[in-house]
Amino acid sequence: MERSPERLRSIHFSDKTIQLIMAKFVIEGGISLKGDIIPQGAKNEALQVICATLLTNETITISNVPNILDVNNLIQLLIDMGVSVRKEAAGTYSFKADNVNLNYLETDDFLKRCASLRGSVMLVGPMVARFGKAVIPQPGGDKIGRRRLDTHFTGIQKLGAEFTYDGDSKIYRITADTLNGVYMLLDEASVTGTANIVMAAVLAKGTTTIYNAACEPYIQQLCKMLNRMGADIKGIGSNLLTINGVESLNGCSHEILPDMIEIGSFIGMAAMTGSEITIKNVHYDELGMIPNAFRKLGVKLERRGDDIYIPKQDKYTIDTFIDGSIMTFADAPWPGLTPDLLSVFLVVATQAQGSVLIHQKMFESRLFFVDKLIDMGAQIILCDPHRATVIGLAKQTTLRPANMSSPDIRAGIALLIAALSAKGTSTISNIEQIDRGYENIDERLNALGAKITRID
Repeated sequence: MERSPERLRSIHFSDKTIQLIMAKFVIEGGISLKGDIIPQGAKNEALQVICATLLTNETITISNVPNILDVNNLIQLLIDMGVSVRKEAAGTYSFKADNVNLNYLETDDFLKRCASLRGSVMLVGPMVARFGKAVIPQPGGDKIGRRRLDTHFTGIQKLGAEFTYDGDSKIYRITADTLNGVYMLLDEASVTGTANIVMAAVLAKGTTTIYNAACEPYIQQLCKMLNRMGADIKGIGSNLLTINGVESLNGCSHEILPDMIEIGSFIGMAAMTGSEITIKNVHYDELGMIPNAFRKLGVKLERRGDDIYIPKQDKYTIDTFIDGSIMTFADAPWPGLTPDLLSVFLVVATQAQGSVLIHQKMFESRLFFVDKLIDMGAQIILCDPHRATVIGLAKQTTLRPANMSSPDIRAGIALLIAALSAKGTSTISNIEQIDRGYENIDERLNALGAKITRID
């Protein structure tokens, strides 16, 4: 007899709980990998659409949900808020926010959980829109530099919400009797800021126009889901969104896209380790310039239907600009190059032939992991907090194994790629940072032939 879906009261998936257990990876590097791998659901999209389930008292079913710490912690937070959550199948959950406990927002437990989860800031938009109230501490997350909340709060303020901030407790309180549509020009094309404002505006009275809106695939997916719920959002995929407010929203079903950051990480890993792999079901048309950016690094890849095939390469050569000057990789709002992949491009360049300038414009601390790569033998000049020049070793000299600690999600996967390419045994501690964004990464790579041991 098929087991009926069970309401969840706490998270416990593949031994991943909301408790962070200090653990490490021991990696035997220098091994070529081979086989097929399926990317997980997109982390950034999952955080947005799960928060959006608070906008209705009807059932929302979301599939392709990644089993990672940040997402599991957010689901647990909603459960503790009173949202009914059921696991319908592997990676598929239903959410019904018909009995939200607003008193829980004032508890130390709620504030502690929010403070450790960056994505919790996206609770503000739906909570204010539907309940007229939100409480949020200064959210945590990666230590990659300043991550302002001004865009979130200024946009929601323009809709009519009032914000107060307690400097001692570092808690924001947001209230609104009524939200009203308005024109706004965002000071930056913030992805999470746009998501928060959109979720508030769909239930506001009148028309909201958001100019300089982020238009990443994550935002497009959120807007499409909201429209299926009964919202009226126009301009999806552009930086100009027009939202006609509605009285209420309905339930719907939604499938999360494959994670383009993980797809890029696998492409880089294949190049660094001289591996032949196929990344399955990537939704290629949603990847933007990511495949061509890897081609500029000299990495060979080809589209096969909706898969990406990366052949075994003994070496790869970085392109130059037309005038012969050094290639530059810089992050930019979509459809520009996502900043979440610059750490991967940097580590892949260490074994390329040629040189490249990596320009991380958004976060001033994200490049501070390069000292670990330098210890492994990489030739990198950290020009300033935002720029690093990489002189490729052309695989004539492999990286040395090392003992390292993962400072954030994206640097963590870059260090794992470096360790997989280094001949010998490396250790990466603080792998909770990697687990926050990559689902069972050790098991999935071991299935391709890697030798990664997790030690708790």
